[in-house]
Amino acid sequence: MTQQATDFTLDTAAELAEREHGSIEGRSPWYLAWRRLRRNYAALFALLIFFLIVIACVAAPWYAENVAGTGPNNTHLTDTITVDGEEVDVISAGGAVQDPETGQLVIKAVEVLGPQLWHADGKYVLGADTLGRDVAVRVLYGGRNSLKIGIASALICTFLATVLALIAGYFGGWFDWLITRAFDLISALPVILLGIALGAALAISGFHQGPINIESGSLWIPTLIISVILVAYVGRPLRGQILSLREKEFIEASISQGSGPFRVMFAELLPNIASTILVFFTLIIANNILVEAALSFLGAGVQPPNPSWGTLIAEGQERIRTAPWLTIVPGAAIVMTVVALNIFGDGLRDALDPRAKVRIEH
Repeated sequence: MTQQATDFTLDTAAELAEREHGSIEGRSPWYLAWRRLRRNYAALFALLIFFLIVIACVAAPWYAENVAGTGPNNTHLTDTITVDGEEVDVISAGGAVQDPETGQLVIKAVEVLGPQLWHADGKYVLGADTLGRDVAVRVLYGGRNSLKIGIASALICTFLATVLALIAGYFGGWFDWLITRAFDLISALPVILLGIALGAALAISGFHQGPINIESGSLWIPTLIISVILVAYVGRPLRGQILSLREKEFIEASISQGSGPFRVMFAELLPNIASTILVFFTLIIANNILVEAALSFLGAGVQPPNPSWGTLIAEGQERIRTAPWLTIVPGAAIVMTVVALNIFGDGLRDALDPRAKVRIEH
């Protein structure tokens, strides 16, 4: 009898043993999830792209010091650089200029240096902005700030949502009512409008309450704002999953053996929603980066002169016709980062889902 193609899900140790023609060995769900994830080449490629973006942004100080020779906020209005042996102005003078042929006054627009990919020894690779600042340096430093805010706010948001969901789902009653009403209030307001209202208020005066002292212009302001306005979108589904697990037999068995509330929540419930939390954390980073870019573009996020991808787009929108790279480059960085995180998040969700099917023919 000839062997035919067989479908394996690789969701259990028995299926894995059959695939590897060995004895049945205990395998953790995380190991089985890793086996599914490593065959998802699109997700792994997306993760590689994200890591390369992170590495490039982390290396921003080295690039600024050793290659570009300038900082993210250093202006070069009257400087010149050598391009193919010729001295070129970083910012050309504008205003009324007399035409040597006709003798008439001609209004000359201010021009900024365009991208110098191969002609200026690593300086102004992506051109200059209207103040003569190196766009490549500002994009890398802006990426550092955007990634800091995106990852930090995702950590805070996921932590708060998990704790609140555990309390609401396990205790129920008034705890559940208060937390769900708070989630309803936050989710009832548009995310961007709520972020603008909080960001505009805190950007002027900062936040000074008790031991917490955050100055205006600090990156902690948009980080905390994004964490709060998105906590309901993570907490709601986690609460629903905990409510379902709360009625399972293993929870009742743990309580009957004398386990207290904190032990049940963090030793029984939390491990069972860990995969969901991990997927949410991956996807919420991409969402937070988008929210930060929107708030910074509207002036309620990262405050000048600190760069971020959102502020760079806002600064370049007025020169979109004459210097489109000022908006295209940071916009492309946002798109690449968010798409990469979403593709990897989808792959991670499929890998952690025990019902996912992987077809192997042999």
